[in-house]
Amino acid sequence: MRRPAIIIVTYKRQQLLEQVLGSILELRTAPWRVVVVDNENSAQTQEIVASFGERADELWGRMAQDPDSEGGTSRAVYDPMPENTGGSGGFSEGVRRAYELGADWFWVMDDDVTVLPEGLDVLERWSHEAEAIMGQRRDFDGGHFYWQHRFSTTLGIYNPFSRDRWRPGERFKLCNVLCFEGCCFSRRVVEQIGLPDARFFIYLDDALYGYLASKVTDVIYVPDYILSRSREIPNQGIGSVRQLNSTSDMTRYYITRNRGYLARYFQVYGDYNPAGFALGTLLTFAKEFARILMVDRGCVVSGTKRLFAGWRAARQIQRDPSWEPVSPLG
Repeated sequence: MRRPAIIIVTYKRQQLLEQVLGSILELRTAPWRVVVVDNENSAQTQEIVASFGERADELWGRMAQDPDSEGGTSRAVYDPMPENTGGSGGFSEGVRRAYELGADWFWVMDDDVTVLPEGLDVLERWSHEAEAIMGQRRDFDGGHFYWQHRFSTTLGIYNPFSRDRWRPGERFKLCNVLCFEGCCFSRRVVEQIGLPDARFFIYLDDALYGYLASKVTDVIYVPDYILSRSREIPNQGIGSVRQLNSTSDMTRYYITRNRGYLARYFQVYGDYNPAGFALGTLLTFAKEFARILMVDRGCVVSGTKRLFAGWRAARQIQRDPSWEPVSPLG
């Protein structure tokens, strides 16, 4: 795998950031660059990245100076944002920065994970078979983290019947979705589908990016573990492996609002089904009401208001005559 860049988006979680950066120093294969996008623009975060850069450069050596590069010679690149752009804006900026530095592969993640020592080696092996890869994750307690690897374009929701178990002889699963908590994709993918759409702010931006990637290459979910989640989130178990995680009223707004962006992209690619998408919106509301009642008790009124506010915003996005999809870079 040539020139793999790790991209981390962080916001006001310095302790978690130190953990993920510490785990990167344990990788068996050195990353080409580590780009940290700081949505807080914090002096403390800058110091953490600088300290990590010193240790990384001592361990793996500094980069050769490229006269056309603004990245300097350190493997660590600190990228502060003038304002909080959410995970979506952070990943868009991080991929852009790594792309302009010359990265050939992009391994993206939040600050609340840690990478496994063999993570890059696993991705390198699979990079010979696909240009968009999603490895398995361990939950904060060391158990398996369930991921829905298929997205229903008819309904505009994750397929609730996605199989998480591996059949004998099944090497990988084909996906039409990615997760910015550990997915890896090539420079050619970025050239063909563009940067992650920063307008999402949070939620569904990675689902969309996987959908777009599946239009130009195979997107695969592999049985090898590459990272672990490092933060416990309150949840309610559903069945043997699935769970409803706690979320905020702010996230509830984007859960329904960003369906407007999904609908526009599905229209561009001929996958939009008005009746099916409307049903998917009803199912989304049902799931979020269940989350409010079962997990986030005490926010029924405020949570319901944010869901409907997002739904109204989604309708405006769908009617916006000036809307355009993100453009390819190639």
